[in-house]
Formats: sequence, structure tokens, C-alpha cells
Amino acid sequence: MSNPPLSSLPALPESGVATLLRALFKRASARPSQAPATTYRLDRIDIDHVRRYTAAFGLPGDEVPLTYLYLLAQRAQLAAMLARPTPFRIAGLIHVENRLALHRAIRPGAPLTLSTALSLPPPAANGALHCVLETRAFDGDEPAFSCDSTYLIKRGQRSAAPRQVALPENDVGSWTLARDAGRRYAALSGDWNPIHLWRWTARLMGMRAPIIHGMHTVAQACALYRQATGMAAREVQCRFTGAAPLGTTLTMFLGPSAQRFVVMCNGRTAVEGSIRASSQ
Repeated sequence: MSNPPLSSLPALPESGVATLLRALFKRASARPSQAPATTYRLDRIDIDHVRRYTAAFGLPGDEVPLTYLYLLAQRAQLAAMLARPTPFRIAGLIHVENRLALHRAIRPGAPLTLSTALSLPPPAANGALHCVLETRAFDGDEPAFSCDSTYLIKRGQRSAAPRQVALPENDVGSWTLARDAGRRYAALSGDWNPIHLWRWTARLMGMRAPIIHGMHTVAQACALYRQATGMAAREVQCRFTGAAPLGTTLTMFLGPSAQRFVVMCNGRTAVEGSIRASSQ
């Protein structure tokens, strides 16, 4: 089935403070919508924005990197949640997993269609509740990229024994988060969640200290992966297992197959997952 004409679709909403305020104050609905996927058009990717993004993470050239595409998917996913009743508050969601895959080279000047479906899986064995947002982007009728984001709605019963993560043996590098890293990434990504900005805004949201965005950590990990292997990420699957406070140092470990990776912060796992890549 072909996608609807671009001219008939609404434009992909911008991210920013106004959108954040709508998300912060949107209430949960007792009657969640069974609406189909929401679809938007993006007339072109802003290449100057791509360059600012690649410069921030030390990536080369004008190529649109895999993790940049998350910024587009994030806009589509937030718009999908704002466009329909949801049985949860957006402000309380916790990003716990993400899968991002590139299906073809992205042409910055070409229009894209982004379609997002929202689903609510059955409760996990421990009682935890999640929502899943699945975004599919098309260049014409051809798949361009996909992004599946899983958010925690309600925590389940905690296990008595902490989960142990075996570290890969190859330490590929470390980086220290500047105190303003959350604000600088917010300006780049449009995600102005208060938990990433200042100590006082984080405390208003129940956090002891501001933490960095999880996808900032993934972007930095993919940049280190490229430096270590000479290959660009084409698919990344990850779990966000711990917070990385601003001002701390993170270290990335890479497995012998150059696919599995773990990012550690303060002796604990912050992100773990796998990367699939192609040579450039």
C-alpha cells in the first residue's frame, strides 16, 4: 500500500518549550483512544542542524548520522501522544528502551513521511506498565528509517537481587559531562525536559540532580564506536538502565565482536545494547 500524498499530511510539529508545556500539563484519560497511527510530513531535513549535531559529537561531514534520526522520530512520537487521549501522563514517562535502524541512505533535501503507532503491551511479570511508540519513516514508498521507543508508565515490583551486567573487555573511551551538557543538548534536540537542565528544575521533578538525556549517551557511544572501528552505526538497540548525572564521567566498553556495548557511570551501568554497522 502506498503512503498518502505529502500535500495532504500535516507538517511534523517542531519541538520546543511550547510543546513541552503541553506535554507537562496534559492529563491522563480514562478512555484511551484507539486511533490509528498518526502521520506527518517533513519537507526536508535542515542540513545546518545536522552539521551542528555532528559537530557536537565529533562526527564527520554532512552525512545524516543514525542517532540524528531519533530527533525526528522523537518529534513524531511526542506529537502522536499529544494528538490523542492517553491513559498516562506524558510528563511521568521514563525512556527505558530504544531501537533505531537506518534502511537506506538519507537524502537531506528529500521529503519524508513519518507514521507513529502507539501500543500498550500487557503488564510485565513484575507488574510494570509500558507504552511503545513505533515510528516508520518513508522516502516516497521506500522505508528510510525506523525508531521504536519503549517508555515505563508504572514501576513494577523490584527484584531483591540486583541485575549483574558482564562488562565487555575493550575500553574504547571516556567522556565527562559538562554541567551545561543537558541544556546544550536540549537546544539541539528540542527536548527541554526539566530533569536535564538545572539542579532546581530537576528537583522540581523529584530528581536529586540533573541527568543527561539517554539518547545523548547513545549518540556519544556511536561516535566512539566509529572512532574505534571506522564504521558508522546503521542500527542500535539499547536499554537505559541507570542515570548519568551532569558533571560525571562515562566510559564505554565494546565486545570482541564490535557489536555489544556497555556505558558505565559511577560504577553502574547507564546504557547497554548492541550496534550494527557498515564501513564507510
